[in-house]
Amino acid sequence: MERKWWQEAVGYEIYCKSFCDSDGDGLGDLRGVISKLPVLKELGITCIWFAPIYASPQADNGYDVADYESIEPAYGDLTVFKELLDTAHSMGIRVIMDMVLNHSSDEHRWFRESRKSKDNPYRNYYIWQPPKADGSEPNNWGGYFNEGNGSAWQYDEMAGEYYLHQYGIKMPDLNWEYRPLREDIYKMLNFWLDFGVDGFRLDVISRLKKMPGFPDSKKEPAKTDRNGFVIDRSMCTDVEGIHDILRELNERAFGREDCMTMGEGAGITSANALNYIAPERKELDCVYHFELASRTRPAICAADFRSVQKRWAEVWKKGGWSIQYLSNHDSRRQVSHHGEDGIYRTRSAKLLATLLHTSPGIPFIYQGEEIGMVDVRFDSIEDYNCCYTVGPYRALVENGYSPEDALAEVAVKSRDNARTPYQWDDSENAGFTKGKPWLKVNPRYREINLKKDLAAPDSIFRYYQKLIALRHLHPAVVEGELSFYLEDHPQILCYTRSCEAETLLVIANFGPTEAELSLPEKLSSCRAERILTNCPETAPNLESRTLLPWEAAVYRLEA
Repeated sequence: MERKWWQEAVGYEIYCKSFCDSDGDGLGDLRGVISKLPVLKELGITCIWFAPIYASPQADNGYDVADYESIEPAYGDLTVFKELLDTAHSMGIRVIMDMVLNHSSDEHRWFRESRKSKDNPYRNYYIWQPPKADGSEPNNWGGYFNEGNGSAWQYDEMAGEYYLHQYGIKMPDLNWEYRPLREDIYKMLNFWLDFGVDGFRLDVISRLKKMPGFPDSKKEPAKTDRNGFVIDRSMCTDVEGIHDILRELNERAFGREDCMTMGEGAGITSANALNYIAPERKELDCVYHFELASRTRPAICAADFRSVQKRWAEVWKKGGWSIQYLSNHDSRRQVSHHGEDGIYRTRSAKLLATLLHTSPGIPFIYQGEEIGMVDVRFDSIEDYNCCYTVGPYRALVENGYSPEDALAEVAVKSRDNARTPYQWDDSENAGFTKGKPWLKVNPRYREINLKKDLAAPDSIFRYYQKLIALRHLHPAVVEGELSFYLEDHPQILCYTRSCEAETLLVIANFGPTEAELSLPEKLSSCRAERILTNCPETAPNLESRTLLPWEAAVYRLEA
């Protein structure tokens, strides 16, 4: 069967606000992106995913959409975006947009109308419920943005009722049970497809369906914060009926030729993924799961990587595609979280890239990964922007933490680690802006920047180029079956990707210390050509030996 374009793609996520500022206002913009398309082409990527760039009051950096059919004025307008699309397409680069269908901004026209009266035509575009007899919230559901200290319901004086917001109070949930809302959504999606976009990354797509009747959560312990609100994802995640919604979305919009859809898979695991992405179900093309990349989980080890990839390879063998990534706009920087951002920054960044780009699925690079950007630690909560950082910080202080301890607790998990401006060069503000950046630049920008990487033949950027070229040159990277060896080794990853045309072997020492490699006879008896390594000083032949810290290599095998 002929492959879809996205199955061979190498994606690149752009967080526009932090990418490149063309006009000096401190915010990245679309003209800044256009100016950098040549370097993305040089990198070798074939698809751009834009985090939300719609008109928005920016309560959550664009995930609170105020107008789905216009561009945030700080970034540009539809004319500039059309220019960007055409320029990218002329370079062979597809463009997909982040689509937020679970909620909108409370400044969206639909919500402003919805709250006016119960008989307003837009009332049922959102989820309204009356107070309980005592005036309290309709149920005990807690909100994610104020986790540990707040309800998922907000009372509105004008409306005389509570509205549901799984996230911030300025981000009311849309009511997918209401037919007129669905029809407006379908029109909007087709507007963008007609405009020329190549598909959508779908934010929290598994949460469109809510538990009927909005019952109290019975999750134990019954009270998870001092106000009795319960964080229970089962109330709104993977609820029965979600697949009816997704199939209709596919019929009315997503099923158009060449449209790619990747769903952010909250609540989706390798056990239930095929319910969403099996081709015959005609729902989504691929899923974006959290089993390796999460800002709240500990750093992964070789066993974690092996376990997750083996389970998802079984999904992939049955036609279900997933995204390979270790960091994005919601996470920490992958080299700081899962690698080593000191003396082994370059080598560990290359190892992590090797693992992702040689595993089954579609690799997505998050801006700055290709130069090894790292986490940041600001001195004051005032320097942070992320609501998942500021909200929990305030909750901790209210619960008795000192400001210093509260900051230490939230900083390491902050999404701002990934959102500091891109580091283009070693000039002021890292070449991101001539003005004052909306978020402080990471102070390590003089050491870590694209200009420096472009000048060095052994840089992280140049290594990414070689990895991407592997995907285009070697069919085993795209279609090869995955097989692991040395499965009990605590530090070494050893696996093959095999198809009719060839077999590739990947060996990686996932750790900061040397490790002894003892190859199984099945591998050691093969003739091997090393086609990529992050340690060119080591011997190129395939043999049992001591691996250096964070060493990785790819071999082409011949029996």
